[in-house]
Amino acid sequence: MSNTPKSLMTWVLTIGFAASLALAGCTRHPNEEQLQTLEETKQAALAAEQQAQQCDSEKASLASQLDQKKRELKDAQDEKAAVQSRLGM
Repeated sequence: MSNTPKSLMTWVLTIGFAASLALAGCTRHPNEEQLQTLEETKQAALAAEQQAQQCDSEKASLASQLDQKKRELKDAQDEKAAVQSRLGM
């Protein structure tokens, strides 16, 4: 099983729906409790998906910052090597 936000949402909805059927039994029309459970499950899935998107965004931002810091380190190392070579070290 993969851990993508879509698969997480699918599992949450599937489990919620199965739980609502198991608790209330199969009827032609859902009762108020089933509808409420379904709505709560939808809200939980949407919240989980939004949190996953925020984590992806933060990960991309951190990766960008890491790349920038690596470039700065490389520049500093190059400058250090140039200074050392001018000093004859």
